[in-house]
Amino acid sequence: MATPLSASTVLAALKAEGVRVVEVGNWRTHNRNSRGAWGPLNGSIVHHTVTKGTTSTVFLCRDGYDDLPGPLCHGMIAKDGVVHMVGWGRANHAGGGDPKVLEQVIAESYGTRPTPPTKGNANGVDGNARFYGWECENLGDGKDPWPKAQYDAIVRVQAALCRAHGWSAKSVIGHLEWSSDKIDPRGFSMADLRADVAERLAHPASWSPGSSSTTPSKQEEDPMAGITKKDIFDAVWKTDAIGAPSDAVDFKTNPNWQPQSILKDVQARIRRMDKTLAAQSAAITALAGQVGKGTDTGAVVAAVEAAIERAVIDVNINTKEA
Repeated sequence: MATPLSASTVLAALKAEGVRVVEVGNWRTHNRNSRGAWGPLNGSIVHHTVTKGTTSTVFLCRDGYDDLPGPLCHGMIAKDGVVHMVGWGRANHAGGGDPKVLEQVIAESYGTRPTPPTKGNANGVDGNARFYGWECENLGDGKDPWPKAQYDAIVRVQAALCRAHGWSAKSVIGHLEWSSDKIDPRGFSMADLRADVAERLAHPASWSPGSSSTTPSKQEEDPMAGITKKDIFDAVWKTDAIGAPSDAVDFKTNPNWQPQSILKDVQARIRRMDKTLAAQSAAITALAGQVGKGTDTGAVVAAVEAAIERAVIDVNINTKEA
């Protein structure tokens, strides 16, 4: 259990963790403290908003609606990773939840996830007094993507709170792990999120994956890692009905072949086609002008073939010079 961080302290903690923050209006004093206690705090809950559009979502989280006044969380984490602070103090975000889950979070005693909740908003214990709350912009349909910047911000926000309070990642839960009648957040695993928070907590607050000699997390992996030049060669030239460039006919016997050879060959092909088309067009235009003037058809055909041959030779010369 812990005393809630002050607005200034949490703001400093978030920024130290590398979170981009926008302060919305009077967020430092905007709360529901007149309706009940806020604290001692035992953890942080992650939600999804079931909305689309950052601006409208920020206003909803700040002001709430007729049946549920705002603030509906402490910060709204947008798709671009920016965290909009909308309130500080008691907020209408957690509602009722399972007391057994609360015990496990306080003791940080569960395995990969808390015991599935059997109590919900109507018959559970007050979670608004016990948890920080973070709404994340997402439709919650299991299809709306979670951009890398947004997911990274979620991890950083939770790590900042855990670091400030001396908690482990097990103090971070999803709304669906707190209340039996909730499904959020949907689209990623809370067990995976906690693993990523734990990874951050093993480093200084300023740490970013890939910024040191440490191994990048799965969020930072290079999608081209492990792909060789031969993989590219086989994928392009052996699966498509395209002849290989002259300098890459046999990959095994030509160690100088490079992936950029593909682009050079395509460029040469396009140049040849452009030149050929131009030559044909010029020849056809000339032919059209001679119709009815007694022109020898054989001579016209020979002229067209000669023009095309000159164009191809010109392209080959230019390509070699390039």
